[in-house]
Amino acid sequence: MHDHGHGHHHGHSHGQVAGSAALLLALGLTLGFSFVEAAAGWWAGSLALLGDAGHMLTDSIALALAALAARLAKRPPSQRLTYGLGRMEALAALINGLLMLAVVAGIVWHAIERLLSPQDVAGGAVTTVALIGLGINLLAAWLLSRGGNDLNTRAALLHVMGDLLGSVAALAAGLIIQFTGWMPIDPLLSVLICGLILASTLSLLRQVFTTLLEGVPESLSLPDVGRTMAAVDGVASVHDLHIWSLGAGRIALSAHVVLTASAEWPQVLKRLQATLASSFDIEHATLQPELPRAEPIVFRRTLGGG
Repeated sequence: MHDHGHGHHHGHSHGQVAGSAALLLALGLTLGFSFVEAAAGWWAGSLALLGDAGHMLTDSIALALAALAARLAKRPPSQRLTYGLGRMEALAALINGLLMLAVVAGIVWHAIERLLSPQDVAGGAVTTVALIGLGINLLAAWLLSRGGNDLNTRAALLHVMGDLLGSVAALAAGLIIQFTGWMPIDPLLSVLICGLILASTLSLLRQVFTTLLEGVPESLSLPDVGRTMAAVDGVASVHDLHIWSLGAGRIALSAHVVLTASAEWPQVLKRLQATLASSFDIEHATLQPELPRAEPIVFRRTLGGG
């Protein structure tokens, strides 16, 4: 006897709308200022400004991908894509991470060239533009931090934080050049920021691969979930437990549940669904009940023949 219990409760639409709006606003801010910073960096001869401008332009592309993914993730499931397009967020985050690796490699390459062949930099112009860029990035980061905690928005926030650090580096480079005239600080700070961005990017890519490979989300522990389910009244044991992310902030679970008494399954199912939702925010659960082991059949000889 097999029965399946599904709990489907989708309360993520408001968060997705907020995240999408924040992404679009951050995109407009980042894209607009990247052109201003590129022009100023070219005129001032600053690698820090040019690198940050290229970084912001790349981030604009990344934010556009993130906004598109957030919109696609809101589409309902179809007969072919029964889970919908929630994984588009993970794919966009993967592209964003790979773009970041390319940007880091490009900035480091040019920084090495600049160290080998120093060039004059207009420190005052660098300081002014970097200070404006810092304000722009702080505003974009604030918008994204209020837009949701899904993987896609976090990936976009990572890009903006990288821009923010780039603006800090450019500001520091401008001030040091302006007051000391030491030109190597410009490429050196660029390399330092690349190291920070690289560490964050690798962390993001690890989370993306966990999602795409249907691994257990980092916020959950498979043994903890299993023990909590097994402690529910009416459950004898749990096995074949699987937990994975559907994207768009949704987590799915499937498991075989051995019952203490088969007649209690409807009540046990409700208790399991309530426990998973309240304790782990898992609202998409597929649970298969299994009967407790029956007594083995024993054949005995009866007295009196026959």
